[in-house]
Amino acid sequence: MNTFRFIFAYIKRHRFQYIAGIITLFVVDFVNIFIPQEIGKVTDGLESHSLSWNGVKQSLFLICLLGLILTIGRFLWRYFIFGAARVIEKELRNEMFGHLEKMSVEYYNEHKTGDLMTRFTSDLNAVRMAIGPAVISAFDASVMTVMVIFQMMYYVNVELTLLAIIPMLFICFGEIYYGKIIYKRFKARQEAVSNLTDFVQESFSGVRVIKAFVRERSELKAFTKANKATMEKNLDIVRLQSIVMPLLDVVIGASTLITLVYGGYLVLYGKITLGRFVAFHQYINMLVWPMLACGESIQMFSQGGASVRRIKEVFEEKPEIFDSDTTEEIEKMEGNIVLSHLTFIHKGHTEPTLKDINLTIPAGTTLAVIGRTGNGKSTLVNLLLRLYNTKPGMILIDGRDINTIALKTLRENIAYVPQDNFLFSDTLKSNIAFGSEEDMQAITKATKAACIHENIIRFPDGYETVVGERGVTLSGGQKQRSSIARALMKDAPILILDDALSAVDTDTEERILHNLKQTREGKTTILIAHRISTIQNADIILVLEDGEAKEIGNHNQLMLQNGIYRDMYEKQQLEAAKGELVE
Repeated sequence: MNTFRFIFAYIKRHRFQYIAGIITLFVVDFVNIFIPQEIGKVTDGLESHSLSWNGVKQSLFLICLLGLILTIGRFLWRYFIFGAARVIEKELRNEMFGHLEKMSVEYYNEHKTGDLMTRFTSDLNAVRMAIGPAVISAFDASVMTVMVIFQMMYYVNVELTLLAIIPMLFICFGEIYYGKIIYKRFKARQEAVSNLTDFVQESFSGVRVIKAFVRERSELKAFTKANKATMEKNLDIVRLQSIVMPLLDVVIGASTLITLVYGGYLVLYGKITLGRFVAFHQYINMLVWPMLACGESIQMFSQGGASVRRIKEVFEEKPEIFDSDTTEEIEKMEGNIVLSHLTFIHKGHTEPTLKDINLTIPAGTTLAVIGRTGNGKSTLVNLLLRLYNTKPGMILIDGRDINTIALKTLRENIAYVPQDNFLFSDTLKSNIAFGSEEDMQAITKATKAACIHENIIRFPDGYETVVGERGVTLSGGQKQRSSIARALMKDAPILILDDALSAVDTDTEERILHNLKQTREGKTTILIAHRISTIQNADIILVLEDGEAKEIGNHNQLMLQNGIYRDMYEKQQLEAAKGELVE
């Protein structure tokens, strides 16, 4: 019950549907117990020849009427309770998705996609079964059992009833133990399914790497191992069910045997009529469903409990990045950025990624960040986007601490082109207009500035071309330029290009940089690059080395320092000259 307390809030929202469903189910069970009694009366009447044809017709009409009521009632309780369970499943899925959207980058670094997908699908389905069919089964089994036993004692015979239900008491104690075991085994199965889902997702995403390194056979072996582990966890549940279900049949068979032996004895000695004996036998058969339903409900509650715990784990993870109580309302940002003693340590690391960086970037400035791989360039721009938290006062935008600016406002005013150039499985038009209105005039302007327009119009479907997963049908340069066009569509005060020109040739790079200079006049632009040709015309160049700002200045100033920047410049010039000689 403690596990399901988390779900009670959702059930409470739809309590009227549950109440209506349970009332309808109660009526169905109440009506159901009168059918054997009516059949018993007809049997006694036929045996004693005291029942006329009109009496038979009346009984048949009553039985048909009761059947009609049962049909309508069973439709209604399914509609109310199953419908409520489906709505709760939808609400949980929506809230999970919304919650996960708020989580920081660190959360996704620590949690696998496959595991999260399993919680969205298989676990939510198990929860729906627990708050829908399991509720019905549990209530129906309890109410039906009580009503039927009372009717057996009242209408037929107390002694026969007590003897017949003795074997069924073993089911109650056994199913409590059964529920504890099935809970553990289902939880283990869900974890195995998560691992399998994650393996499949990674394999399909990296299929080109697998093929390039001819690793199909080894991947198949690894998949077979993960698949076998999942099968074994499923078989653990199946083995338990294969033992429990036949035992239920044995218990029910024992009750039926007692009914035939002792009930037959009571009929022979005239203590009950044949009609009542027939009715009692039907009541015993009616108890079969509650016994089975009891087992099913315990199984579904146990599986649902394991899944609820896994879903709770998602909601219990609190977002690290959120709006504070001191958040200020800002209509528009200018793009003035100040870094004051900026130091940052990644979670789980002991050494800082960035160390004591001080820099002022006036609005309209083009800042270039250069340095060797792993020196904190991407971390710096991620901090500007507040994908990670910084200490108060370390980053100021327009004179305001970045921690006091609303996340929505901050990110709406920053256009960002990440290193991975992620594109959705959608049309090029939709990808470029992502986050903006699909204004073709603005889209064309952005694509021309990103030097991708000419490529797009040569595609058979033009801007309606559907790109594959993560934009796989495009070349690396086309993906980069499409991502740049998407960022330019925002026309934000701050633009960040994180190594966004690495896959384009130098001629195209020059054209894009020229277009950026024209379209971004008066706005802040931050370029991260490895090629000096990309950033040499920037107003300010920041050279990072081991997370420290080793050199700051423009191209000419840094060349005069004879430091890291000049060394990088000369090496790249030498490599370019060698390349020309080889050609």
